[in-house]
Amino acid sequence: MGMVGLGLFTTIVIVGAVLIGGANGDAMVSGSVFCDRCKDGRLSLFDYPLTGVKVSIACPGQDGQLKVIGEETTNWIGSYVMRFNGAPDMSGCRAQASGDGKDCQAVVGPAQSLNLVFQMFGTEIYNVDHLMSQPAQPMSNCPQSSNSPLPRPVTPTISPPPVKRAPVTQPPKLPPPSPLPPMPSIPFLEASACPYGMWRMPEYECYWRVLNPDLKVAFVFGPLAGRKYGNDITLRGSMMGRGDPYKTLLRESTTALLNSYNSLQFPYHPLDVVQHLNSALMGGSTRQVLITALRFLRANSGSPGNVTCKFTTCK
Repeated sequence: MGMVGLGLFTTIVIVGAVLIGGANGDAMVSGSVFCDRCKDGRLSLFDYPLTGVKVSIACPGQDGQLKVIGEETTNWIGSYVMRFNGAPDMSGCRAQASGDGKDCQAVVGPAQSLNLVFQMFGTEIYNVDHLMSQPAQPMSNCPQSSNSPLPRPVTPTISPPPVKRAPVTQPPKLPPPSPLPPMPSIPFLEASACPYGMWRMPEYECYWRVLNPDLKVAFVFGPLAGRKYGNDITLRGSMMGRGDPYKTLLRESTTALLNSYNSLQFPYHPLDVVQHLNSALMGGSTRQVLITALRFLRANSGSPGNVTCKFTTCK
């Protein structure tokens, strides 16, 4: 992380500590539910978020039996957020989506454990791996498994003796074909994380492959972001924000969204970025906004794993 990124990281932590100090502790759990259209148990390009699915959080009681302590329904982007006052001990708790037998909810995937991602001043934030719900039958054009059958053994044959034939006039030799152009590299498969300052540089504009810099924030992140930031601000303009927690959140969210499309190994899926920004805005808490901005800032700076930015100057 450069000196500018480190300074901003320290500022966010200090401001967050001032805002959090003296506040009552609580716990927050967030996650999302997807339709596993290929029924392969993993998130792929064919899957989509499910709206209106009930998610329950169950924790072990004194008798060891799981007891539901909270329920929430997924929103329009398939995400859910639950809050629990008093920062209860949520170790051993699990999240489970419920199915109703309709559409993509014929078969419900396994429950997922809660992952503690932040703990400070009595406040705990948990994230849940994607919950899956499956249709009765997988869709017809799902990719086949990469496990191909072994080739059949080849039985050696004995060649017959050569037969003398009349000489054949050889056709004229054709000139050798021109060499094919080299296969293009696939930077999408490389681990890369670039801070917002590099995304703003003109020499790297060619990396805006999926998202146009003139797209509106309200179109990309949804109506909640539009109400907060206005319907006219563009993705390029969203990366100018400084000195305000909400502007910092938008800047780092846009940067994380670009990084998620640019590198398959970026810690956040594009839908995760949209979900976390909307969750922070729905919370109405400056503390939650700072925490979400900090998490995106760390990912955009290459943490964890000390990932560097793989940008090269566009031609």
